[in-house]
Amino acid sequence: MSEKSLRRRAMQGEQVLGSMVFEFFSPGIAQILKLAGCEFVLYDMEHTGMSLETLKTQVAACRGLGIAPMVRVPRGEYHFLARALDVGAQGLMIPMVESKDHALRIVEATRYPPKGRRGAAFGFPHDDYAPGDPLGKIGTADERNLVIAQIETERGLAAVEEIAAVDGIDVLWVGHFDLTNFLGIPGRFDHPEYLDAVRRVVDAGRAHKKGLGFMPSDEAWAQAYKAHGFNMLAAGTDQALLMAGIKRILQSVGGKA
Repeated sequence: MSEKSLRRRAMQGEQVLGSMVFEFFSPGIAQILKLAGCEFVLYDMEHTGMSLETLKTQVAACRGLGIAPMVRVPRGEYHFLARALDVGAQGLMIPMVESKDHALRIVEATRYPPKGRRGAAFGFPHDDYAPGDPLGKIGTADERNLVIAQIETERGLAAVEEIAAVDGIDVLWVGHFDLTNFLGIPGRFDHPEYLDAVRRVVDAGRAHKKGLGFMPSDEAWAQAYKAHGFNMLAAGTDQALLMAGIKRILQSVGGKA
């Protein structure tokens, strides 16, 4: 494993692989994903009703495994961003980032002074409850904590170059289903307008040296989006992958679904 942080590797275009979790907030899921080859697990709070207390428990289950716990918060507001970091998330995905101003507010909430205005509390889950020099802990947090801006609306797409230029936004992530919805072509992932949007996000990320993220649902999507230039890939969704695996086994002996 490289000594560079996962954040640094993602921004430098190195391949970083993980999985998203929407349903199975179980004690063993982090270890299962680690054994499957994941470097990070990205828990979803936007669509699942997951609480910060549950997130705190999941983060604790990651401790010592060598898998980075991350979370998609419901929205890019301080009370979601700073609290998710305080309970130990090492990366934040923010849905529907639509402007430079929004991106700047996100960075302000996720960085300590002088880079931002995140409130300080040390000796908590985010620093493993350990004593130590606050300056060192701030430096560790700045290097480690990954901030992902989802580009998934027509407004975010229109502002993607300005969003990508914001220092402290580390990864641009295409939210493919929402993006087709907001472009007026729901679920049409082969539509020229959607493919042009994907290329625009890739070009903005490369121009500003940001990582590029996507959630592939199968091998073909993973290979296709790697070919597009995406280097941070998270398999998902967990419930669909489980369903597909079980279905294959049962259908092999004549089961119906």
